[in-house]
Amino acid sequence: MYALYVTHPQVRMDPAVPVPHWGLSDKGRARAEAFARHPLALAARRIISSRETKALELAAILAAASGAPVEHADAFNENDRSATGYVSAERFERLADAFFGHPDDAVEGWETARHAQARIVAAVEAALAAHDPAQPLLFAGHGAVGTLLKCALGSRAIARAEDQRRIGDPGGGNVLAIRLADRALLCDWTAMERLPEQIAGL
Repeated sequence: MYALYVTHPQVRMDPAVPVPHWGLSDKGRARAEAFARHPLALAARRIISSRETKALELAAILAAASGAPVEHADAFNENDRSATGYVSAERFERLADAFFGHPDDAVEGWETARHAQARIVAAVEAALAAHDPAQPLLFAGHGAVGTLLKCALGSRAIARAEDQRRIGDPGGGNVLAIRLADRALLCDWTAMERLPEQIAGL
């Protein structure tokens, strides 16, 4: 059986609104609604979400199609970037490079990558420990902590090259497939639209 870690697709950016409160854009919502009809998403019996608005909106769309209940917790939130808040795209890219490149440093006050990784791994493991391993589930989350989770599960060093922006759709809306039996990664970041209906190893 499997879990899918799904990152929220495109958001409506507003410098006047705290980033955790941003919602999905029209494009992001359309992509999420299309993905909600994917057979692997429809089969989910449980959905666990970050508490950030964009992830909650993704989870609600997935739940409306599958009928699965939604749970949410702060431990699944994106890396804490409140020290800087909204920044320009160019500055964000520089900060993200430093975040992944120096995982033990609090870059301009951001949560360190090492801490964020420990947090998301512990949250996922706790969720799976309380989960029926015969039932598929979905996580609705974010690109940076999703990448840190991927690196931990795949025994890979933390690196920007592992980020969804480098491998999947740069706008988000990417998926990781995880085998519940042994926590093995069954695919790298894959755009929602390109996720196969069947994945080898499931």
